[in-house]
Amino acid sequence: MAVGSASREPARNLLPWEGRARARETSHRLLPTPDWNGAPHAGIPLPPRPLPTNLTRPIPETLAYSFTFPAALASPALARATTGEVLKTHALTDMLDPALQVVSELTATAAQFTDAPDFYLSLRYRAATLRLIAYDNHPRHTNPHLATACDTRRRASLRLLACVCRACEGDWGFGESREPGGGTRMWATLPRSGTATYAAK
Repeated sequence: MAVGSASREPARNLLPWEGRARARETSHRLLPTPDWNGAPHAGIPLPPRPLPTNLTRPIPETLAYSFTFPAALASPALARATTGEVLKTHALTDMLDPALQVVSELTATAAQFTDAPDFYLSLRYRAATLRLIAYDNHPRHTNPHLATACDTRRRASLRLLACVCRACEGDWGFGESREPGGGTRMWATLPRSGTATYAAK
């Protein structure tokens, strides 16, 4: 054989046990996976994220939000800022002044009365009326004297809210919450037609 020439073993058939070992070795290899266009690559492809189908601009009738705020002194200001952005987004800027005043009173009272680390605020616009609800975990007292004293204190905290609702021809109130955790529910309604009257005063 010439120097430098490569020797090549003749091909031979695999023995039975060699074939099984080769099959096991192949089965444990990571094979390339095709992408969505059929081209193989080493990674696993992720399906494309579908684009939202509803691209319509927010309108008043789609306003429906719920927020959780910490029971802190800064929360009423944060709630006002959040509500302001929501109303602007849903083309309800004509309701800003009374709505922000009501949100301020609701959240300040909720933060004052709750024993929990947070409270909840709900905003809904239905039937040309903005509905605002605040929930805190302060329970309704079973003792009549304590209940009367607590209601008087809460009603005093909501005096300004009552004036705003009256000027907007709306309504307000509070009572036992129907949520699973109990507590107190405070609410106010502001008809959109009444906000023009409020702005004129």
